[in-house]
Amino acid sequence: MEAANRGAREAGGKTIGLNIRLPFEQGANPYITDGLHFEFHYFFMRKFWFAYLAKALVIFPGGFGTCDELFEFLTLVQTDKLSKKMGVILYGRNYWDQVLDFRPMAEWGAIADQDLDLFQYAETPSDAFDLLRSHLIAHIEPMTEQEAAAPGIARTRG
Repeated sequence: MEAANRGAREAGGKTIGLNIRLPFEQGANPYITDGLHFEFHYFFMRKFWFAYLAKALVIFPGGFGTCDELFEFLTLVQTDKLSKKMGVILYGRNYWDQVLDFRPMAEWGAIADQDLDLFQYAETPSDAFDLLRSHLIAHIEPMTEQEAAAPGIARTRG
């Protein structure tokens, strides 16, 4: 998360930190915008706020927690439980193909063949950027007047 926060901060954007309180995890990174660091006790509340605030996800190689979040979001996208179209990008296909092979799930009928299209792969930052830009252009609606009038810190869109 630190790399994403740092990149957004260096580009002049606001960043948010949605941390979970665990005995072995690191603390908040220094690139989170003041007043936008939130610490959760329960995983489900953290994932709720991720789903509420996110417009797209880039999932980097990780462990059980990363896979938990990936499958939660894929399930929400698959079952159309989000109010917006969520882009899901898996970064580093070599890692993900070794860790998770989704094809047998479709072959066995556990998911539909078209569910394999719920995510895309990116190999480079440029690939990820291009996929994100295309998704956002295609699926993000312009802000309403009311949303545009909200103080910048309160905006969840735009």
